[in-house]
Amino acid sequence: MSYTAEISRTNPSCIIFLIDQSYSMTDKMGGGTDSKADELARAINRILQELIIKCSSGEEIRRYFQIGVIGYGNKVGPALGGALQGKPLVWVDELYQNPLRVDEITRKVPDGAGGLVDASFKLPIWFDAVADNGTPMCQALSQVLQLTKDWVQAHPDSYPPIIINFTDGESTDGHPLPLAKQLMDLTTNDGNTLMLNLHLSSSKTRDISFPDGEDALPDRYSKMLFKMSSVLPASMGESAAQFGYKVSGDSHGFVFNAALEDVIQFLNIGTRPSNLR
Repeated sequence: MSYTAEISRTNPSCIIFLIDQSYSMTDKMGGGTDSKADELARAINRILQELIIKCSSGEEIRRYFQIGVIGYGNKVGPALGGALQGKPLVWVDELYQNPLRVDEITRKVPDGAGGLVDASFKLPIWFDAVADNGTPMCQALSQVLQLTKDWVQAHPDSYPPIIINFTDGESTDGHPLPLAKQLMDLTTNDGNTLMLNLHLSSSKTRDISFPDGEDALPDRYSKMLFKMSSVLPASMGESAAQFGYKVSGDSHGFVFNAALEDVIQFLNIGTRPSNLR
């Protein structure tokens, strides 16, 4: 593994979020009060905002990343809304310029005296929660495979693309492992495409985070998602350790039975290459 290429305007990278939008995403998130679809949409809109901030220098949003959000449920394809609707990949400055809307949200923040108070924040929204029909993961992976092939050919010296798949159920249109392996076989001169998978839980069942083998995984489905996940590069492993996860040199980018806190931390780990210029 390498994963040391500098991410800059000359050599940008690419992050693609794959979002399960099947009907089962209407179930409550484990340990949460809202549906998995709603919680995941909020988390990804927040990480998109944070990616914009990472790429900001004064008033300039530097083109360090192209971003894709691909949904799969009743429909399969780009999930961004508004002016970005239908676009499979957009530059990070295009995201900044084209939110669907801006919502006001309330979060608990420290009050300076050991307690918490409600505070209002403005959160740009680029896509809304959707939950309908089955889980056509193979169709989604096929679309992302072609996108990624084209991207690595155009950016041979860049930090490899990062594909982050969020799902709560098995694929309903075939076996996704061969497609995932084809994705992970795509390379730039800096390494193989990274594929990370997070399985969303409807209960408070114990999560299994960043395993380095299959022994602790409970069933065929979890073992398949493990095989669909890349070994974490050193920088992501260090980020996971900072969040308190136990990781080794063989840890895969996979969390099973994730709750909301795991989703937020997983997004931070998966979108934090350490080598922005």
